[in-house]
Parts: sequence; C-alpha cells; structure tokens
Amino acid sequence: MAIITFWSNGKEEVGKTLSIVAIATNMAIEHNKKILVISTSCNDKTLSNCYWEEKETTFKKSLGIQASVVGNQSGIEALSRTIKSKRIYPDIVRDYTKVVFKDRLEILLGYEGNKSFFEALKNDYVEIIKVASKCYDYIFVDLDNNLGKDNVDTILQMSTVVVEAVTQRISKIEYLKELRQHTPILNKFNTMILITKYNDELKYTKKNIERYLKMKNEVGVIPFDTLYFEACEEAQVPDLFLRLRRLSDEKDPHITFIKEVKNVSQRIIQKIEEAQMNIR
Repeated sequence: MAIITFWSNGKEEVGKTLSIVAIATNMAIEHNKKILVISTSCNDKTLSNCYWEEKETTFKKSLGIQASVVGNQSGIEALSRTIKSKRIYPDIVRDYTKVVFKDRLEILLGYEGNKSFFEALKNDYVEIIKVASKCYDYIFVDLDNNLGKDNVDTILQMSTVVVEAVTQRISKIEYLKELRQHTPILNKFNTMILITKYNDELKYTKKNIERYLKMKNEVGVIPFDTLYFEACEEAQVPDLFLRLRRLSDEKDPHITFIKEVKNVSQRIIQKIEEAQMNIR
C-alpha cells in the first residue's frame, strides 16, 4: 500500500487534478496494480468529467433512478456514514467507487451537495484514506485545502509520497521555495515537485527550475497538451491513453506529453520503493 498525495498551497488553479488523472490512468494501463483516486473536493466535476459524461447522470435522474455514485449522493457521503457506524469489512471502499479499468483503476468522487454538510464530512477523509489503504496498492489523493489545515497536515504526514504541484510562474516557484524552507513536512526525502501545464518554450524550463531550487531529479513536468485537455472535457481520457501508449513516431506532437507522464509515473514508483525501504 502507498498513499500518493498531490497538493498545492494556494487558490490558483494549477491543473493538479488533471495531472493526477494522467498519471493514475497511465499507471493503471502500464502496471498491474490496484489504484484508487480519492477526490477531496466539494462540488467540482473536473475529475468526473475526465471519465464519465454528464448526460449519464441526467438520463438516470430523468428515469427516476437513483444516480448513486455518479451523482455521488451515496458515494463519499454513504461511505462516511458506513465507516462511522463501524460496519467495516474487507473491500468496503469498492462499494462506493466508480470503475475505470476493472481491478486496475477506481475513482472515489468528491462530495456534491450542500456545503454546510461538507464541513462535517471533511473531517472523515483521514479515516477513509486509512480504510482504503487496506484494499489498494496505490491510493492517489487529490488534496484540497478546503479540508482545513489540520486535516491537510495529517494527510500529508501519513502520505508515502507528496507531490507538490505548481505552475511555471516564477512568483509561484519562489513562494514554493520559501514554503519548503519553513515547512519540514514538505522538505522530506519523500517529496517531489511537479510543474503542471508545462511549456518548454518558456524561460523557466525544468532545468532552470531545478537549478534555482537546488534540486536534482526531484522536479517532474506534465506538459500542456491540447489533445489531453480536450479528452478531459469529453470523458475520453481512458481511450486517449490506450491510443497514446502505441506512439513511436518521435515527431508526433503528443509524444512529449506521454513521455513526461511516464517519467513522472516512474519517479513516483521509485519514491514509493525508497520510502518502503526506509521504513524497513
């Protein structure tokens, strides 16, 4: 079991969720692991839109069918109630997830509903992650700051690997550098930095950022790719990755994207192995 938490400090949209989707989908295809992605968001359909069309929920509701996990009224909410009631059994979390690839990739969507209820629900995520860790090889946590500082700190502390997502803007990179210097939990051996929406034509390239941060092989990138961006809007991510894995033409405009996703995936796996060896 390994908990891989993606986190970004700040309100700016950094593409953290789309980065998790790319890496988790790639790992599910390339590796024989049971993977769960947990969203800690409230009323955010970014993750869901990558895999399922909204009309699925609308169609079910029009027929009077409970849209359970799609609408998520019996997803994270029902799982929280079940865990609180102590009715825990092996693979309990799987009853509340949506399946992307059978026995490979499942999604526990974030809460959709009244924000006042979420204020009570958010305190259950730590226990939900602990329970899920008994059922999956890799758990990707899309950590949202709306969980509150105590919950965020606890989840970061219990994580096997922490991926700090940041954009390519120098002001954000400077802030991250300062934050790492004053936040011990972000300066441990099990952390890495991920530059999202990366563009290698900008001044602050991966190499320049590594030099500035005085870090070697600890900075990964997820390039901005128009084909991937569109797939995320149209619930086509699984199909896209199944096609991209067969790319071999070095001149293909999308090959850099898939290569970097694979590089980051491999670095995360290495981090997991290093952390597990450290524990032993």
